Amino acid sequence: MQACDSSQSPGAASAQDWSQADDDAAVDSPGAEPAVLTARIPLSLAGERLDKVLAQLFGQFSRSRLRAWCEAGLVRMGAAVAAPRSKARAGAEVALQVPVDPEAAAFAPEPVPLSVVWEDADLVVIDKPAGLVVHPAAGNWSGTLLNGLLARFPDASALPRAGIVHRLDKDTSGLMVVARSLQAQTDLVRQLQARSISRQYLALVWGELPRTTWVDAPIGRHPRDRLRMAVVASGKPARTRFESLGSCRGGLGTVSALRCVLESGRTHQIRVHAQHLGLPLLGDALYGRRGAPALGLQRQALHAVLLRLRHPRSGQWMQWRSAVAADIATQWRQLGGDPGVLDCDDWTALPDARPGLP
Repeated sequence: MQACDSSQSPGAASAQDWSQADDDAAVDSPGAEPAVLTARIPLSLAGERLDKVLAQLFGQFSRSRLRAWCEAGLVRMGAAVAAPRSKARAGAEVALQVPVDPEAAAFAPEPVPLSVVWEDADLVVIDKPAGLVVHPAAGNWSGTLLNGLLARFPDASALPRAGIVHRLDKDTSGLMVVARSLQAQTDLVRQLQARSISRQYLALVWGELPRTTWVDAPIGRHPRDRLRMAVVASGKPARTRFESLGSCRGGLGTVSALRCVLESGRTHQIRVHAQHLGLPLLGDALYGRRGAPALGLQRQALHAVLLRLRHPRSGQWMQWRSAVAADIATQWRQLGGDPGVLDCDDWTALPDARPGLP
């Protein structure tokens, strides 16, 4: 890992900024007892919209979630039920009835092994193995990275998503950053939104890329298969840079190793954009090549190699690298690839570029 000097610290962060980046919705759990949280409105927030004030007072919840609870009649200001647009009264007590989320039971500490490559009071960088789910969801309510974070860092329970600011797919390995304070989480979200965090991946794909290519194509839900994402006109903007590191040709066909640089961070972005180029990832059960031969690799060949960001407190540039996962490296060698191609020790952040530029 490397740390570089910084010229300027990023701007101050706020709980409201983070909550606005979180679009979770809440669902009641029948038969569970809701919690009631209370807070008093300070003079500095008097006259503001109540949903904005709630985001300041209860920063562990997203603003969209708090607004939904207001609309459901779960918020009182003084003795009266309050609407999202109600004007906050200085000194008034706000009572928030928090319905029990059906996922809440899943947000429990568990002794999940975590490979921590950096840790301080503001953030932790984890080298995630393939097969580890990042966040509890249907079918994976326990044994997730979030459960492991709660066990190792108990204070993470006070943060949205235990400090997680971006995710890796279950079967993608490599580096990801997690915040350890609300201020750090807000700052890292801002860096992601500003596209100043560098995230670079190694992928093995079927086919050959003749030249370094930018894919600038919007990604949204597949119009017919709701489990998949796709390049669709109505999708969100997404940009990925693909650079060929080398290819090998054998009885199973041509396989290439690609360096993939995310400029945005959409769901399944590299996998979707690679497929869009006609270069599906090896082992990808969702977006892979139809009729592809059986391989020893049991997951998509995608590894998060490099992570570079400004430290949320000091503003110092920091950079970490992760050696390509053993199963991907083994598969590459078995196909006849040069092992030296997967040596990523010289990877660093790239200068800004636009389509058509090297």
